[in-house]
Formats: sequence, C-alpha cells, structure tokens
Amino acid sequence: MYNKRSGLILGFHGCNASLARQTVLLNQTLKKSHNGYDWLGHGIYFWEHNLKRAWTFAAKKCKKNTSMARPGVIGAVIDLGNCLDLLDKNCCQLLQSFHKLLLTIKQDLPQNSLIDKNNIFLKRELDCTVLELFHLWNESCGFPAFDSVRQAFEEGPVLYKDSAFREETHIQICIRNPKCIKAYFLPIKDYALTDTENEYAKEHF
Repeated sequence: MYNKRSGLILGFHGCNASLARQTVLLNQTLKKSHNGYDWLGHGIYFWEHNLKRAWTFAAKKCKKNTSMARPGVIGAVIDLGNCLDLLDKNCCQLLQSFHKLLLTIKQDLPQNSLIDKNNIFLKRELDCTVLELFHLWNESCGFPAFDSVRQAFEEGPVLYKDSAFREETHIQICIRNPKCIKAYFLPIKDYALTDTENEYAKEHF
C-alpha cells in the first residue's frame, strides 16, 4: 500500500564527461547496468541528493580508465514510483521471506565477494541474484512491478575512533523503469566541490 513514493527527488550519476553532455544535450537515456554484481539489481544507478559522491566516483573511474578523458556528472529529476525501498521494514521483510522461499528451490546461489580493507563487500553477486529473481517472481504472481530499488550503502573508513558512521556512506537508487526519470540536467557550480571539480563544472556546465 505504501510502496508508492510521492514527490520528486534528485539523483546524480557519475560518468564520462562526454556521456554527460550527450545524455543531456541530445536528450538521450542512460543505459541500464547489467553486471552480475550490481548490488540493487539491474538498472540505472544514481546517488540520491549526493553530487559530491557522484563526482568522487567519476574522478576515480576516470583515473583508472584511460579511455575516459574527463569525469562528469549527470543530474536527474526522479519519481521513484513503486519503490522497493530497503530502508523500509516492510520491503526488507518481503525480500527476506522471498530469500527463504528461494533456498527451498535453489541452493547454489552465488556469494557476495571482494571485501575491501574496511570489511565491506564490493561485489554483491548474491544480492543481485536474489533481487533479480525476486522481481521475476513478483511479476509472475501478478503483483505490480517495482520501478525502483533504494538502499543505503555503508562505505569507507569510520569518521572517528569507535564511530558507527563511515566517510562514504550514501543512499543509492536503482531505476528499473526509465520512465521514472523525468529530466536530465548538468549540475551547476557547487561550492562543496573541490577546486578541480569546480573548474571542470565552470568550463563545461
């Protein structure tokens, strides 16, 4: 009953600068990610209200991949629609119950892997598989398809000694239904960004 999320939110997608410009200026649509380790399943990923995090991701990706000339960020106005919000207790219980059912049918599920120095799984093969099978089961039962999936991702070192907070914790959104994206835009200068990031924003946006 309460899975429908009313109102619009802002999401930010870190990528190659040329892709950012093409998507916005040519009115294109971002492609869905179909990696086997996509932790919220297959779809278009955004950081919820977190421009800084999107910039950081794009900069790191650009540094590792020489084919990416410069980092960029795409902003999006999003309606979550029918959302599998895993910050909501009811949605968590729904997925948990499905996983128990799944284990009675399928025992050879993949496992999450690649634990970083902060003891966090970076590749979520198990979670991706469970979510994708859940969506298939949900729709085969005649229930409304979920347009989006939302969850908090704990990441990075702790903020200070004995803290439960982590430096890079963020909320991510996986958009399964592209119609949820109402508009794309190029973010304007943000004073929370570094000088290098702002110089790029000033030059290209």
